[in-house]
Amino acid sequence: MSLGFFHQIEEQFRKDLPFVAYRKPNEVEVKVIFQNDRELHYVTDYSESGFVFAPFDGEVPAVLIRKDQAIAEAFELEPEYTENPILPSLNQDSDKDFYLKLIEQAINSIDSGSLKKVVLSRGIEVETSKTPFVMFRELLNQYSKAFCYIWFHPKIGLWLGATPEIFLETKNNKFRTMSLAGTQLYKVGEAPIWKEKELEEQEMVTQFIHSSLEDKVSSLEVSEAMSFKAGNLWHIKTSVSGNMNNSRLEEIIGALHPTPAVCGLPKKSALKFILENENYERQFYTGFLGELNFKEDMSRPSTRRNQENRAYRTIKNRTSLFVNLRCMQILGNTVKVYVGGGITSRSVPEKEWQETKDKSSTMLNIVLK
Repeated sequence: MSLGFFHQIEEQFRKDLPFVAYRKPNEVEVKVIFQNDRELHYVTDYSESGFVFAPFDGEVPAVLIRKDQAIAEAFELEPEYTENPILPSLNQDSDKDFYLKLIEQAINSIDSGSLKKVVLSRGIEVETSKTPFVMFRELLNQYSKAFCYIWFHPKIGLWLGATPEIFLETKNNKFRTMSLAGTQLYKVGEAPIWKEKELEEQEMVTQFIHSSLEDKVSSLEVSEAMSFKAGNLWHIKTSVSGNMNNSRLEEIIGALHPTPAVCGLPKKSALKFILENENYERQFYTGFLGELNFKEDMSRPSTRRNQENRAYRTIKNRTSLFVNLRCMQILGNTVKVYVGGGITSRSVPEKEWQETKDKSSTMLNIVLK
């Protein structure tokens, strides 16, 4: 099996030059984008083309890796890996008291009426002897149904992840997004049973997406909620699609980001609570990342009539963005894994703490095994 792209991204990293390598859910091809200089490019109005990496805080500009060179190569899954990894053992109790108090503070704000929901997160720092490239290879093997990536810019740093959640996909005038909420550990042979808190949380996210977009788009369609497996976790997923009409991509992104799945409701109040109380910076965790305005050359089968004038050739403008969940930041020999969960009036602090531990297994399984 040829894995030439691994050597190329390692060489790019050694030269201290920006790159991103990624594979979309349920695909076999790994795509790699190289930028030929160290310049830090930012998105100004989402009309640009390249690979975008946006932070959680929408007031902070998104970074763009320019597509100076690009390659694509198939990655064959290695048979010893499974989609249901063993959960690693790690003492995470150092910040437990702070996190439980933060949840109680959030529940008090919800009970007082200033919030309906807020997503609270934390960072877990662990040492690792693995290189980022070994960890990326393991992500590709273990999480074939997720968007897996390794992203580097010398002025920002190095991030890896395997996220199950689409933020926004567009093809010309069509768009698709999803709401993803609720979390349960996957158990072999058992279907998830969702409780009121999880169903309510999912409905909040779906309603937010619908109300945020209804005056900007047409033909808005919302699917039935369904159980969705990502790695060793179950979630509830609803798909939302429609036509963008005359709305610009920037308007759609601004209306959605950050969604209640990563921030809360009302959006401004939840964002303020998070920035003032979480006690650390999320940076790119719960932001979004992916292909921005890629051109896709589509040609229908030639006939004698259209062979010369290429009447059936069309150029599609495509954007494919994912929420940056299940991710980690590389800090030398230390890795910072980010996890969080949605807090509502029905939340039980100890259960919310356990949910973050369950979610951390996706990345810790890569770092520690």
